[in-house]
Amino acid sequence: MENNLSSADELKTIRKIMEESSRFLSLSGLSGVSAGLFAVAGTLVAWLFILKGGSVRYDEYFRSLSQVDTFSLRWQLVADALAVLGLSSFFALYFSVRKARKAGNVLWTPVTKRLLLNFSIPLATGGIFIIILLLQNHIQLLVPGMLIFYGLALLNAGKFTYGEIFYLGLLEIILGLIAALMPSFGLYFWVFGFGILHIVYGFFMYRKYES
Repeated sequence: MENNLSSADELKTIRKIMEESSRFLSLSGLSGVSAGLFAVAGTLVAWLFILKGGSVRYDEYFRSLSQVDTFSLRWQLVADALAVLGLSSFFALYFSVRKARKAGNVLWTPVTKRLLLNFSIPLATGGIFIIILLLQNHIQLLVPGMLIFYGLALLNAGKFTYGEIFYLGLLEIILGLIAALMPSFGLYFWVFGFGILHIVYGFFMYRKYES
């Protein structure tokens, strides 16, 4: 009986080592929660301070302005989005480092490199595409493009971390496609995709793997 228990423990240990060597498990659910909160804050900044008058139907709002006015607003929105991305990335790194240290794991491994590479390629491609849309004045496709390429990045990275990342990416892509059919409500889709989904996902991940 003791031999059987010992063998079972050994199998669990081997399985854990293999899992840790093939997947990035230091990703914290708090990273998702913080990213969602920053996305909500970024949406409020865009709604209240950049799109004057609290305009939610931002594509119609842009069409009512002169080319000079829209040029300034475009880059204000870009700055707002970059601020959200920067803050989200910083806190994702912070919470991941904290989780890795708490578990006694090494953060920077070959798996980490592969995860970042697979995540960055679709994300960088999407960033370039978004800039092209911005320059071509295709304002109505900005939010759908962001959601779709971000979802593709998550799908690509999901092979190297928790499986839930794959499903989050799938939801982001579906949301982006729906947003493309309803471009006037881009801010709603932005706050739901980058805000609410991240908060719900992060809370679920934290409760499942860290609490």
